[in-house]
Amino acid sequence: MGDEKLKNEAMEILGLFQVLPRLVVFDLDYTLWPFYCECRSKREMPSMYPHCKDILNALKDKGVKMAIASRSPTRDIAETFLDKLGIKSMFVAQEIFSSWSHKTEHFKKIQQKTQIPFDKMLFFDDENRNIEAVSQMGVTSILVNNGVTFGAFRQGLTEFSQGPTPSSSKRDKKK
Repeated sequence: MGDEKLKNEAMEILGLFQVLPRLVVFDLDYTLWPFYCECRSKREMPSMYPHCKDILNALKDKGVKMAIASRSPTRDIAETFLDKLGIKSMFVAQEIFSSWSHKTEHFKKIQQKTQIPFDKMLFFDDENRNIEAVSQMGVTSILVNNGVTFGAFRQGLTEFSQGPTPSSSKRDKKK
């Protein structure tokens, strides 16, 4: 089955690294799915970027915790879509709220809930301002262009394994 092949590829990527993050945090809009929640209706069936579900399943199978940090003004739509996609229960924290803080507030709440230090987290987002702000907190942060691809996933794990650097905000490379 095709989905199993992609999940295996995600597992192989994880297997390349001896040190994994304790928590991987994802933005939603244009990171896990190719749209803004506020432009959609709860009645619609959402779809994710091609590699995202396989990456989420691989992280779950490896026992890596996951969380959401989204500045969406429509939490209800985001939660409905997470339910419809069957992934809502995968996340130990879901910080979905409108904010001017470039996600620093989201990460403070996630850290309080999980007790996981910022330097043990990996973050994927499509907005550079969020990447820069969260990187300053000590989180390895990866800017994605067209969702979290296997290439972005590998890059994130590579940068995480090398330890925090002030420039952990490079744009993802093609698969």
